[in-house]
Amino acid sequence: MTTIAHAIGNTDLPLLEETIGSAFDRIVAGNADREALIVPFQGIRHTYRQLAEHVDRLARGLLGLGLDKGDRVGMWSPNNAEWVYLQFAAAKVGVILVNINPAYQTEELRFALAQSGCRALVSATGFKTSDYAAMVGSVRGSLPDLEHVVFLGTPDWDALLAGGDHISSAELAARAASLTNLDPINIQYTSGTTGFPKGATLSHRNLLNNGQFLGEGFRYTDADRVCIPVPFYHCFGMVIGNLACLTHATTTVLPAPSFDALSTLQAIEAERCTSVLGVPTMFIAMLGHPEFNNFDLSSLRTGMMAGSPCPTEVMKQCVDEMHMHEVTIGYGMTETSPVSTQTSPDDPLEKRVGSVGRVHPHVQIKVIDAASGATVARNAPGELCTKGYSVMLGYWNEPQMTAEAIDADGWMHSGDLAVMDDQGYVSIVGRIKDMIIRGGENIYPREVEEFLYTHPDIVDVQVVGVPDQKYGEELVAWVHLRDGTTMTRDDLAAFCAGRIAHFKIPRYVHVTDDFPMTVTGKIQKYRMREISIDVLGLA
Repeated sequence: MTTIAHAIGNTDLPLLEETIGSAFDRIVAGNADREALIVPFQGIRHTYRQLAEHVDRLARGLLGLGLDKGDRVGMWSPNNAEWVYLQFAAAKVGVILVNINPAYQTEELRFALAQSGCRALVSATGFKTSDYAAMVGSVRGSLPDLEHVVFLGTPDWDALLAGGDHISSAELAARAASLTNLDPINIQYTSGTTGFPKGATLSHRNLLNNGQFLGEGFRYTDADRVCIPVPFYHCFGMVIGNLACLTHATTTVLPAPSFDALSTLQAIEAERCTSVLGVPTMFIAMLGHPEFNNFDLSSLRTGMMAGSPCPTEVMKQCVDEMHMHEVTIGYGMTETSPVSTQTSPDDPLEKRVGSVGRVHPHVQIKVIDAASGATVARNAPGELCTKGYSVMLGYWNEPQMTAEAIDADGWMHSGDLAVMDDQGYVSIVGRIKDMIIRGGENIYPREVEEFLYTHPDIVDVQVVGVPDQKYGEELVAWVHLRDGTTMTRDDLAAFCAGRIAHFKIPRYVHVTDDFPMTVTGKIQKYRMREISIDVLGLA
């Protein structure tokens, strides 16, 4: 009898049925003197008791602004301690935190603030080459809902905090008591790689439980110290990072406002971090840093590589050279809070480096035929779908988009092509939209990329399809080479000949030092296609 590609996670550990604020208070009460947050670039080192003092003062400040349960407050900033304070303070008073991408420009900022109806915005004054203060000034007049703007590092921030000093602890407790864990508490815009921004709306229950089960997957205890170089505006930073840390009373270490390979390596060594999070490009940057061999990374034990497909060779280097013998790979999407599958340290090496693991606790997954909706057999490709506590409440004020993503039975459709093997391990073979059809042959870019990673001169590679008059589509390999090496299409073809099918050998090679990507490190293949078509004159 054929086994279908459907799996249900274990339920041994019960779901947390509390708000993020109550979980925060519970963890603080039991771990008051443990280190909670370390931010070297701000000179900050908080115990859980000290972190709670900052969070509660900010929570009173939000009440002092007159913000009601369900009101929206935007956060536009790179990583810093204030981001952490606001994440937990907003949750304590039931104000929905709207994460705004640090890379946004004026019109994207206007859209996010208007679509979510933010009453307040907390913002950095600028980041890298972006003048946030000027951009906020240019859009504020067109946003009638936006009553309060608070810039970090200015008297605005001090005034926000002081404005809540008249709010009593009883008032704060009364607001917290009015909340339920099913309330929306976070909006994240999910347009990074394709399409128009959609505000995935997530509850306390969504986020807190995903953090709990991630921490269990990492085997965190209160002795762990977690380095978080990924951005808080994204689920990777605020859930896989902050909430996995909170639920297990670990220590959070922020190495820099945005990812920097050297700062991350320095923080891991200086703070004896046991875990580090990152997308593949971040690990590639750390492993390839000229000073990599000068750092003692022996404290590392675990962490996660996620956000985009993880090259097997890079995973092996993390295990062998960064001492991450219990590193995990996770898969998910913002709309599922985010993680649906995760590998385990007990998994065989080939599964830990070659899959995204098995279904998470209290979650169901299945692989379906995208055309018919029927669940496919194990080992057959199809669209991965997720159901359970982790599925978002919906897209903010977008019922039609929500109905297109979550079907009538509650399944969230990912748009990702996956294969589930006989043991329940899932492999992501690409995006449905990224699949290349060359002369009637279906080609999954991930398969070709994994093979090309074995070339000794290739540091990183991405494969996309471009139009072709004869075959419909042809393959372009974007390759990042080791310093001092060169590569032509003939060189690549010679390496591939006799080792992969002829129709999978890229027709074109584009040598580059970087790939178009989102601020979280997700490769934007649609941009690579556009650039390739232009450069190759295929329009």
